[in-house]
Amino acid sequence: MKKTQFTMEQAKEGYFLNAAARGLSESTLRDYDNTINKFIDQVGATTPIDTVTTQDVEEFLVSFDHLSKKTLLNYHTGLSAMWRWALDEKLVESNIVRAIKPPKPESRAIVPFTETELKLLLGALEKSKPYTRPGKRLCDHSIPGADRNRAIILLLVDTGLRASELCDIKIEDVDTRNTRIRVLGKGSKERAVKYSSRTGQAIWRYLASRPDVRPSDPLFATLDGYSMDRDNLRHLLDTIGERAKVPDVHPHRFRHTFAVQFLRNGGDPFTLQDMLGHSTLDMVKRYIHLAQSDVDAAHRRASPVDNWRL
Repeated sequence: MKKTQFTMEQAKEGYFLNAAARGLSESTLRDYDNTINKFIDQVGATTPIDTVTTQDVEEFLVSFDHLSKKTLLNYHTGLSAMWRWALDEKLVESNIVRAIKPPKPESRAIVPFTETELKLLLGALEKSKPYTRPGKRLCDHSIPGADRNRAIILLLVDTGLRASELCDIKIEDVDTRNTRIRVLGKGSKERAVKYSSRTGQAIWRYLASRPDVRPSDPLFATLDGYSMDRDNLRHLLDTIGERAKVPDVHPHRFRHTFAVQFLRNGGDPFTLQDMLGHSTLDMVKRYIHLAQSDVDAAHRRASPVDNWRL
């Protein structure tokens, strides 16, 4: 009997039915969907999946060589996950993606926000940058969503949440009485994240402006009422950074800031690992190194023996 061939479009449909049944997070599903759609655009929706070659995958990854290695690694991971499923379902004879060495992401420097930078960001939420109009004096205008944006910034710097985790929070996940949020992190691992009372007040004020929300609604929504995604969040923070004249404002920098400040203020590494949702201590060790460097520099500046030349 002749083997049934499945097109890329059919394989994608089957794969996402399986992925949803396995309980993959919404952010993971969005990432995989983005990757696989891009790949289908290149090889063709009607192309049988068992005729796709390793060279096709290589050409796909090379076509995005202007992107970061972390993004290319995400593409590689998404395609490999689909081919692993296709192999289990006997749609293909091998996982052709595994034959390609995955890109190794760059090790980027950790640069937390300073206290001054955070205050500048919070101070740039309500008003636009001053501007002039023909025949008018210098003026500005109010920015919609200021309460939401304040709550977002405080929650990010107060908890170290990933961008995808913040976007996936539903109102029913928030325990306002005990100031905790139920978060679904990488690998569909659930954890409870604590936040401060000041952040809680910001969330309360924002939700007060949305009186008709349901428990299943997103905690943070766009001004049109839709669920916020990571692209929305990145654009929002970038825009706030421009107004505040603070460079390089992105979600992960808030995560770095939380982690380093947690250690500077006496927090222990194992608790930090749990709070950040890391499976290993590798990343925490980088934060420890940075926090210790700060302590060493502070001691050099403040040492009585050095300063008084004893």
